[in-house]
Amino acid sequence: MHFDSVPSSWYLILSALLFVLGVVGFLIKRSLITVFMSIELMLNAVNLSFVTFAHEWHAVQGQIFVFFVMMVAAAEAAVGLAIIIAIFRSRQTLNVDQIDLMKL
Repeated sequence: MHFDSVPSSWYLILSALLFVLGVVGFLIKRSLITVFMSIELMLNAVNLSFVTFAHEWHAVQGQIFVFFVMMVAAAEAAVGLAIIIAIFRSRQTLNVDQIDLMKL
């Protein structure tokens, strides 16, 4: 399937749906892992929008932003998972309601 065979609006609709799912997961779920995955879902939705607009306007800036967002997501994953592991080791829970202090 070629990228041009699907209208750009479908990609943007998919991106919006993924972003809304990420926001809902971030706001509703109480598990720190689920909140973390919701943030990653929102970043991927933004990447899909950047790629769609870059293809639509034949501009390379959108793809450059995608690489930047991917670097931020990779750094977030590395640091975030380390923080989540440290929190779980000290508190034996990942419920965000019970993690109200930054002090371990």
